[in-house]
Amino acid sequence: MRAMVSRAPRSPLVEETRPDPQPGPGEVRLRVLACAVCRTDLHVVDGDLPRGAPVVPGHEIVGLVDALGAGVASLALGERVGVPWLGRTCGHCPWCASGRENLCDTPQFTGYTRDGGFATHVVADAAFCIPLPVEPGQAPDADAARLAPLLCAGLIGWRAFRMAGEGLRDVGIFGFGAAAHLITQVATRRGVRVHAFTRAGDEAAQAFARRLGAVWAGPSEAAPAAALDAAIIFAPVGGLVPLALASVRKGGRVVCGGIHMSDIPSFRYALLWEERQLLSVANLTRRDAHEFLAIARSMPLAVEVTPYPLARADDALADLRAGRLTGAAVLLP
Repeated sequence: MRAMVSRAPRSPLVEETRPDPQPGPGEVRLRVLACAVCRTDLHVVDGDLPRGAPVVPGHEIVGLVDALGAGVASLALGERVGVPWLGRTCGHCPWCASGRENLCDTPQFTGYTRDGGFATHVVADAAFCIPLPVEPGQAPDADAARLAPLLCAGLIGWRAFRMAGEGLRDVGIFGFGAAAHLITQVATRRGVRVHAFTRAGDEAAQAFARRLGAVWAGPSEAAPAAALDAAIIFAPVGGLVPLALASVRKGGRVVCGGIHMSDIPSFRYALLWEERQLLSVANLTRRDAHEFLAIARSMPLAVEVTPYPLARADDALADLRAGRLTGAAVLLP
């Protein structure tokens, strides 16, 4: 197998040739068809998330099962599945026992604490693989690039949107990248008015947001066209928190959708008062995956992707870091 390995923080990925990995009990090996590139991958390779050993990044994986470990009966050879960020949980801590496996005390994460999908092959826990059925007459890789971003950008976007509350009319989205462009389509088709906030001067992102249904798009410092019921922050910028709080009405929520964010600056208590809430999204659950993928099947989404060959993984990360992407980058091994 070939893999792009992060050997040290803030260093270029190293292309390595390795023996094909062998699945252990309860695991499967996948031949990777596509792996989307997520901002969390940036946090891994840039050292924002602490880690020790070298790792193969990538946690938005679409692949075909090509080897079964002992005891695996839930998947079959040749079956197409997706592998998300949450790669394994203990199943018995208080969080797992109460249905909140995203908060497991001893989790494993794909592309962070276990090797991920920036490779031709990957080993995954069978219980955390999400079936991705192939339509009759369709080649397994026909829509793999479009499906890959759904496995994190889509799932985190969906979890953040649900946490924003019920009965929403106006929602602000700060940071219009891969997750935002997917959840905007879901929200607008549910009758929610989306207000898109981007970096000042990013007219391309603002136009993209309007094309996907946003009723307003402008710089993060601007006041939205209406007071918001909730705001979701996808950009890893702590300075957006006070701006988002200022944009929501009484009792509104601000949901931080990223795994990492720069420090939040001090702000006046008045921005939080009147029962406004500040929440964070932590990881995801398999339930999130099944819910969102069912939604994606019922309302086909326009998934904007930029493909890269596996050897250009560093270029994809650089383009994401610099804000040069519209939608999601996807590696095609």
